[in-house]
Amino acid sequence: MKKIISLLTGTVLAAALLTGCAGSGAVNSGEATAENPLQLNLAHNLAEGHITSIALQQFADKVAEKSNGRITIKIFPNGTLGSETEVLEQLMAGVVDMTRVSAPGLATYNEGYHAFGLPYIFDDNENYYTVMGSDQMGDFFRSSQPDGFVTLTYYTSGSRSFYTINRPVRKPEDLKGLKVRVQDMKSQTDMMKALGGTPVAMAMGDVYTALQTGIIDGTENNETALTTGMHGEICKFYSVDQHTMIPDVLVIATSSWNSLSPEDQQILIEAAKESTENHIYEWEKAIDEAVETASSQMGVEFIEDVDKEAFRQATAGMIGEYRTQYPKVGEVLDIINSVE
Repeated sequence: MKKIISLLTGTVLAAALLTGCAGSGAVNSGEATAENPLQLNLAHNLAEGHITSIALQQFADKVAEKSNGRITIKIFPNGTLGSETEVLEQLMAGVVDMTRVSAPGLATYNEGYHAFGLPYIFDDNENYYTVMGSDQMGDFFRSSQPDGFVTLTYYTSGSRSFYTINRPVRKPEDLKGLKVRVQDMKSQTDMMKALGGTPVAMAMGDVYTALQTGIIDGTENNETALTTGMHGEICKFYSVDQHTMIPDVLVIATSSWNSLSPEDQQILIEAAKESTENHIYEWEKAIDEAVETASSQMGVEFIEDVDKEAFRQATAGMIGEYRTQYPKVGEVLDIINSVE
């Protein structure tokens, strides 16, 4: 009941804010002009200085440029309209036009998105970028109109590895007895159980204190969390097992998508793709900077001699179970395996 009340409250507040912003603009791109533009509202929970936030602003700028001002995108960052889950629910309810969400968060509406939370489905970064930017994946992204949303592009959030307070993790057995924070996703808790650790789902903002007080023994994330989240002050072993590469995705509500002409839909796709290309460059640079800072200034040891094959084998059965339980997961995995 509390969740329902919270959702209703957030939706009402969001609707009030967005109504005030929308004004008397065009309701579809066919009637939009530079003087009377179609405004789309994009809400997300990242800080404005975050690399992905910058990419979203670049996307908005490119849409305005390519449409000659006929389509504008108003961005609400910093969780102004609610958490990631709340904003996604608002999008499905037709209150918000667009949002950025971690890809597995869409599995509630399209089970295929469970695939993006599974371990070791990509060979390496090069394979990840090739697959995610492929025409085949683009077709999948645009196939979810009946589910209430369309995915325009992805943004990398790096590869995720385990990092711990007191001991390095080189093989799955090293996780035994450890309480490890994971994202609140079914695939992540299932993965942790398959590897022998104890999954503890919690919000990112609670992780530092949980590590500091010993509620958890470690967590998993990309390297930037060591510096931006200051986790490197506590966790001194970063084991580069790279178990998952979970993308963020930029999605638009089907109703908002249908308000665009085919030509304007293509403008959004092209603008989104261009913002992703720049984001990849900035992300790789940020990873290098995080590793340098964490190792030289925070005393974090990066463990490279990890038995990745042992991790793959330990989670292979889990992936098979997801293929069986969720047929659309199998379709996504087949796309990933077919792209060269």
